[in-house]
Amino acid sequence: MRTRIARETWGTGRVLRDRNAGLYLLGVVVSGFGTSAMWLVAGVWVKSLTGSDSLAALTVFALWAPLLAGPALGALADRRPRRLVLVAGSLVTAALLPLLLLVDSAERVWLLFVVLFVYGTCGVLHDAAEAALVPRVVGAGLLGDFNGLRLTASEGMKLLAPLAGAALFARFGGAPVALLDAVTFVLAAGVFAVLRIPGDDRPERAGRAGKTGETGGAEGTGHGPGGFAGVLEGARRLWASPALRPLVAAGAAVMFLAGLNGASVYAVADDVLGRPPAWVGVLYAVQGAGSVLSGLVAGALLRRMPVAVFTAAGAALFALGVGARALPYDAAGLAGSALIGFGLPCVLIAVLTAVQREVPESSLGRAAATANTLVYVPNALALAFGAGLMALVDVRAVLAAVTVAGGAVALLLVAGLRPRPGGA
Repeated sequence: MRTRIARETWGTGRVLRDRNAGLYLLGVVVSGFGTSAMWLVAGVWVKSLTGSDSLAALTVFALWAPLLAGPALGALADRRPRRLVLVAGSLVTAALLPLLLLVDSAERVWLLFVVLFVYGTCGVLHDAAEAALVPRVVGAGLLGDFNGLRLTASEGMKLLAPLAGAALFARFGGAPVALLDAVTFVLAAGVFAVLRIPGDDRPERAGRAGKTGETGGAEGTGHGPGGFAGVLEGARRLWASPALRPLVAAGAAVMFLAGLNGASVYAVADDVLGRPPAWVGVLYAVQGAGSVLSGLVAGALLRRMPVAVFTAAGAALFALGVGARALPYDAAGLAGSALIGFGLPCVLIAVLTAVQREVPESSLGRAAATANTLVYVPNALALAFGAGLMALVDVRAVLAAVTVAGGAVALLLVAGLRPRPGGA
């Protein structure tokens, strides 16, 4: 018993000692630093050249927009060697970023948006290929730990890189930030290139070595249906799985609520806490610290409880955190941010890990990309909807509604675990 618990407790250490997992995480840290810096600087860059808040906000949309094509990009990732997708996507992004050296006036801002759109497209392809490759490279037993540590690395970069990017932009302008980001992608491509991949990295070969049966030739060949049907294969996989369907739906619901919560953060600082707008940075820093901690313990928790319970716990903690933000006390606002930061990643890690465990490798890229589209697009829509809602509704009412809805998602997930009468 003691040995089993020790094995679970040190899952994080096993990931860090694993060569492939360590290299993956190194690639995430290196490219994530440049990406986090660039995401912030892009908006500041556009604002400084045009003076337009709307155009500055559109930089985020340009990066998010390719997510709408997630199923199609995931299908593309499923038809190419996954490591090649990772390396090529990183190098294409690195090659495009120096074009931003030409952006020196408002008339050339369009070039920045083009680069950001391609940047986002490569990111969606990268995430799909990575989700499909990780189970083989890292191993099924370390999926939860790896996904948690990947999120920890990503969130850690979000805490550090924007500050470095902002300082670099303030001193030298946007061009050095773009070059720094390009260098990080070249380094990441080198890291992905030296991964040791068991077996053949070509999806059609992997499919022949994988499972067969329920879908006939689709899994046996690795190709599955072509054309539009191939694009929809990921959605079909998610819908057909009794385990994945409620998890993806819960993830989409929670991320929609997270978007409403994100849109309310400035109103929380002003109307609830009576603080200046800069206080939002403190709330986000505490939330980021909660996310880092969540990623560190996610793997061990996923081994100790069913994935639906883990997801429900994350949704419940998120809901409690949002409710705490409605209280007019600094301590409550900070505690709420920490709970949000801890709970929200639990939902995201659970969804990705479940998809990687349930979907055959031949369809995993498009299934993961489809899941990402279904989960993250509601967040972007809710941010836009919430921004308008803040002008019409008291922020405390919005926070209360989000708290109740988040709690309902958690309860529905737990209720779904109860055996049905006459069921197996």
